[in-house]
Amino acid sequence: MCGIAGIVSSSSQALGSIDDMVSCLGHRGPDAQKSFIDTSNGVALGHSRLAILDLTESGEQPMVSSNGRYVIVFNGEIYNFQSLKKIVESKVSISWVSSSDTEVLLELISLFGIKESLELIEGMFAFAVLDREERTIFMCRDRLGEKPLYYGYGDDLFFFGSELKILKPLGGVRREVDRNSLALYLRFGAVPAPYTIYKKIYKLEPGCCLTFSLDSHKLTFGKYWDVTEVYRKGKETPFKGNFPDAKNELDKLLNKAVRSQMQADVGLGAFLSGGVDSSAIVSIMQNNYSGRKVQTFSVGFESKEYSEAEHAKAVADYVGTQHTEITVSESDVLKVVPDIPRIYDEPFADSSQIPTFLVSQLAKGSVSVALSGDGGDELFGGYNRYTMHERFFKRISSCPVSLRTMFATALTTVPPYLWDKCLGPLLKHKYSHIGDKIHKGASVLDSQGVGDFYNRITARIYNPYSWLVLNEREPSKATVSDFDSGLYEPVEQMMIRDLQTYLPNDILTKVDRASMAVSLETRVPFLDRGLVEFAGSLPLDYKLRDNRGKWILREVLYDYVPKELIERPKMGFSMPLGDWLRNPLREWAEDLLSECRLKQEGFFNVQVVRKVWENHLSRRFNNEYQLWNILMFQVWLQQNE
Repeated sequence: MCGIAGIVSSSSQALGSIDDMVSCLGHRGPDAQKSFIDTSNGVALGHSRLAILDLTESGEQPMVSSNGRYVIVFNGEIYNFQSLKKIVESKVSISWVSSSDTEVLLELISLFGIKESLELIEGMFAFAVLDREERTIFMCRDRLGEKPLYYGYGDDLFFFGSELKILKPLGGVRREVDRNSLALYLRFGAVPAPYTIYKKIYKLEPGCCLTFSLDSHKLTFGKYWDVTEVYRKGKETPFKGNFPDAKNELDKLLNKAVRSQMQADVGLGAFLSGGVDSSAIVSIMQNNYSGRKVQTFSVGFESKEYSEAEHAKAVADYVGTQHTEITVSESDVLKVVPDIPRIYDEPFADSSQIPTFLVSQLAKGSVSVALSGDGGDELFGGYNRYTMHERFFKRISSCPVSLRTMFATALTTVPPYLWDKCLGPLLKHKYSHIGDKIHKGASVLDSQGVGDFYNRITARIYNPYSWLVLNEREPSKATVSDFDSGLYEPVEQMMIRDLQTYLPNDILTKVDRASMAVSLETRVPFLDRGLVEFAGSLPLDYKLRDNRGKWILREVLYDYVPKELIERPKMGFSMPLGDWLRNPLREWAEDLLSECRLKQEGFFNVQVVRKVWENHLSRRFNNEYQLWNILMFQVWLQQNE
């Protein structure tokens, strides 16, 4: 895992900024920082290395192909590089300089070209390749967006890199907040690709490549992989076997994916929450670890209502891992919050960013690579919104909208904490945070169709326009690939949307930035291409059954771990944010949300923000997610204005 950067400019002074750009990415790669400057082509490439495979200098980058034509800077891992190495050797006689996957990728591209190489490789990646013969630079991002890549123009230069930190040493690049992107951020809790918080600076979308011409300075975009195409093919050629056949196939694919991602020349471990996804990954890791103990890591909270640490420990004890856990206190959170803008570069408001950073920090004390269970919810129907639609919205959607609106109003007049007090004792063994769930359900009661339902259920702030001082055009909509919704069940449509948007923009961004902030590489076996294609071929009732998500994945897991260790209400990686905002974080939040400050900055509607804050403090409503959105922008602005 590494950081990459590049500049194209006719100015030698601009090209000379590459070393400073690479230094800004030192946390992503503390083991070596190097650059390559080609003045004849006006190109500078830089690389900050976290050594995982081939720890010698031979694996360092930027790396030049054996024929001298190509130069690469690469961030990520190619899991099937050993088999690809044999393919290269079958075509040409080559003397390998290193044992790294980067060299294999480079020689593969030299032999087959970018397009065919992308079809062959399995892994997570963001890379740039300078073709000195064609005078172009190819930039590519992995299929589902595990690794980031930013790019943009400045005065007499084009630049790209792993994080927006590379902008700091660059002169001639304006960093102006894009209020359209800000509106998108308020809605989603993250700025979705291809946008960034800044005008005229962009993220490359998952499964995409762009080509930059050194002659015309024009960009050409292409999409080499599309999850909607995968699911369309899955509908056309569905899995042919019965449920036991599908279960056995999933078990084989999971074992194959986990084994392929356990390759490392450094210490390797895994995050473990005790939930279905992470427990499946850890169980299979331990099953493939040849007598050694997998190192597992978890984080808990002093508030037992939010902590899953005891469940993680129970799974670890049963599976037999070497388990380490920490309990997060309010003071731990207070220490991390000021550092969030440095970690994320852009405003980012998934509050589980804090425990994710803390568990990454914990793991880095023992290992350099950690596997995670991310992706299981999107592939196998694990989010509560899927079951909510099936057992709740489908049943009431035929009722008149006016009647549903009245019912929603009635439900939200009762604050969440009163719902918890009244219904919590009755439903605590089945549901957690019942009041918040009732309010969330009420917000979608008058939805008109699955698209409207999905937009509402996933929105942190459904109508961001009223929260903003916005004198420009209405915000752009997050772009997702079109697909024939008639092919899919409503829940399948939502799962595809999550794979396109929520997974890369939120989940994978959170994990990448939190882990790389402490120089820890994370890997996500569920996003193996074979697993994704298999999931897309399964009928919906193999995933959702009896109002439960991840049915088939649970059945696989129960062959490794007893059912009673897993079955409990889904919590997610949450923390008692609402209470913390009313108590230890209140003074910090009040300063950022002060009327004077909001007016002076000129981004937010002061009356709206203050009312939401006051309602939260009074406990009438739990506005933690909306407030965290605002606060994460405010603290980011404070450090980047």
